[in-house]
Amino acid sequence: MIRLNITLADDIAKELANKHNKSRFITEALKEKLERERRKRTGSLLLEGYKVTYKEDIGLQADWENIEIEGWQ
Repeated sequence: MIRLNITLADDIAKELANKHNKSRFITEALKEKLERERRKRTGSLLLEGYKVTYKEDIGLQADWENIEIEGWQ
């Protein structure tokens, strides 16, 4: 565990003053924020990957459709 010295805006500091365990509150808030950012990055990477492979996926789908049709004939 490390100790940090941080600066907060006055309005945030006033709201935080009412919290019993400030360290726990800040830790939980940071965990939530970091998790949202991680999920957003992951979503962006997935979307980028889907865009890059879109044409290949369409080609594979067409190939499978041809194979399925051949199997029914």
